[in-house]
Amino acid sequence: QVQLVESGGGLVQAGGSLRLSCAASVRTFSVYAMGWFRQVQGKEREFVAGFSWSGGTTRYADSVKGRFTISRDNAKTTVYLQMNGLKPEDTAIYYCAAVRTLAVVVPTIDDEYDYWGQGTQVTVSS
Repeated sequence: QVQLVESGGGLVQAGGSLRLSCAASVRTFSVYAMGWFRQVQGKEREFVAGFSWSGGTTRYADSVKGRFTISRDNAKTTVYLQMNGLKPEDTAIYYCAAVRTLAVVVPTIDDEYDYWGQGTQVTVSS
């Protein structure tokens, strides 16, 4: 069983930055593709950024390209999402997700992931 625990959310003014962390309790972290999703109440969960296994490939939603950076530390079994230039429309609950796969392509659909964290709230004020 894989457990994911997110942290780092909070309230920030527009233009500010936050760094989210996702600590994974897993032995072979490098064989898991990792992703960040976000969800606004009443809307579907949307893909934000992700890594293929071992970090070989990254992918970002168009809405966050150039502002968000995903990184992973396999030794610490942790994934990070650095969010710069935050906008009010980035306000959402952010979820970390994982799936064991050796595919090169980064999964971008939530149904492709098997494990989810509890989520962390990010609120950006205007």
